Order: sequence, then C-alpha cells, then structure tokens
Amino acid sequence: MKKFIALLLIFSLMSISCTILTTQRQKRFESSKERRGATLIITKKDGWQIEGELITVKPNSLLLLDTEGKDVSVGIKDIKVIRIVKKSKALLGAGIGLLIGVGPGALIGYKVGWETSTGAVVGGVIGGVAAALIGGFIGMSLGKEGTIQIEGKSDSEIQEAMDKLRKKARIRDYK
Repeated sequence: MKKFIALLLIFSLMSISCTILTTQRQKRFESSKERRGATLIITKKDGWQIEGELITVKPNSLLLLDTEGKDVSVGIKDIKVIRIVKKSKALLGAGIGLLIGVGPGALIGYKVGWETSTGAVVGGVIGGVAAALIGGFIGMSLGKEGTIQIEGKSDSEIQEAMDKLRKKARIRDYK
C-alpha cells in the first residue's frame, strides 16, 4: 500500500509538471506570432489619463492603441508621468512553489511520520502549500508596475527613458 501511494504521488507530480511546461511552451509560441507592446497609463500635465498599448516611440511623441482601439499620439512635452502596467506573476510563482514544495514535504513527512504513507501525504500537502505561498509572494513582487517621471527631467533623462520604453513597444525601430 505504501509503495502504491508513493508511486501515485510521483506520477501525479510528473503529470502536473508536464502540463505546466506544455502550457508555458504554448504561450511562448502564441506570443511569438504577434508581438504586443507594454500597457501604459499616461498622465498628462493637464490631468488627463490615457491608457493603451505602446505601439511605437516617435522622436517627439508616443503612439498608443487605446482601450477603444483608436491610435492616440501623445506629445512627450505634454506628459507628466508614465506608468507601465505589468501582469501579475503570482499564480505562476505559486504553481512553481507548489511543485518544488510537494516532493521535499512528502519526504520529510514520511520520515517524521514514522515512515507511513499518511505522513508523506500530510508532509506533501504542508510543504506544497508553504512553498506555493512563498512562490506567490515572489511572483507578486516581480509583477509590480514601473513608473517613469517625465515632468521636471532634463532632455537627456527623457531621451534615456524613451530608449527604455522603445524596448517595450510593439514596433521598436520606428523610422
């Protein structure tokens, strides 16, 4: 019975990890088909906010595709602050943490639980949940928004910020 539970635990871990890897490969393949620009929230000096996908960085303006599907050009001189919206990576971090924590947790639970299958299952659950929580917090910290202050900066600092934004645009080499 112990061998059967241990074998079941090993195969379930392997199938979960294969499913996650396959899903990640599919996402990479789909995202390589069409490059997407970063999502920006631009606050203008007059207080208006514009949200949209960064299409390209022009010499004196940013071209965005707004939430209604319209192209919007925003002059750099009119911008106060640019916020770069990032997707949360909490779920990915929690999933990786779960996979990493279940195996060692099951092993420790097996040894501490006087070498019983119940100890392995309890240890696997506790180890998986603890590692998933840690991974989730790490993922959240990786997905924080970035802010670029434009107002009050020198021309060289603004140009440096635009060069960084250009790397996040759908079309990087606008001529």
